[in-house]
Amino acid sequence: MVFVVIMCAMLLWSHWSFFALFLVVHAGCWWEYARLSAKIENLKLHSWVVAGCILSGMAIMLAFAGNAYSWGSYPLAGNLMLPFAVAGFLLVAMGIMQRSTVISFRGMGRLAFGWVYISLGWGTMLGLRQYGMDSVLGDMGRMVPVLLIGSIWVNDTMAYIAGSIFGKTPLSAISPKKTWEGTLIGAALAIAVVALAARFGFNTSWPHALVIPAIGAIAGTLGDLWESKLKRMAGVKDSGNFMPGHGGFLDRFDSMLVATPVCWLWITLAG
Repeated sequence: MVFVVIMCAMLLWSHWSFFALFLVVHAGCWWEYARLSAKIENLKLHSWVVAGCILSGMAIMLAFAGNAYSWGSYPLAGNLMLPFAVAGFLLVAMGIMQRSTVISFRGMGRLAFGWVYISLGWGTMLGLRQYGMDSVLGDMGRMVPVLLIGSIWVNDTMAYIAGSIFGKTPLSAISPKKTWEGTLIGAALAIAVVALAARFGFNTSWPHALVIPAIGAIAGTLGDLWESKLKRMAGVKDSGNFMPGHGGFLDRFDSMLVATPVCWLWITLAG
């Protein structure tokens, strides 16, 4: 309940609270991803390496921030993106040179994938927040992120309930508790409920109203399965423990990390 209240408040208050929320989430996801990568590839990572990945990842996020995130005539993207990238890569290089660090080319590749998996994911979330900010109705930039996140929450909840009642056929060996019955019913309900809310509550066009929740349901499920695969490879039950009993940042946001870039691509191409 506390998590939901804080999440909703930061999402809805302003684009700056939205920005702050996903900076924190970005750092938490990166920390856990580095931990999982270290277990999978038998690495020993100096904290500078992880800090550098987070800092350079923030540069990727800023690339999608645009002019909405400016203090007066000072745009964050134009002024901080390059310094963050340079400082981040320097920290990574310094961390790799530490005696306590044990790393391989394969391990470096897995870490580098984090800039695509995590930093690009949350960068495109900032990009979605700007869609409709200058609407004649005021700041409508909350609309697409809220619809996407809402569809993921509805899909997860309905898939769990439907799977508990009707589930018989396992969806994947990666996540044995998920079933085809629960997945399909959850996706159908998420698309129906969120599409109706989007069309009649936000006056969203039918294409956006249908496609956004479909992306949340389908790509979100794939994101959940991918994170489950990472945890299985690392031999852990949860990615972290920032929410006791509910896991870590990646456990809470795995669906969004895959669904958000797909949604951003749809919005960018469809206009």
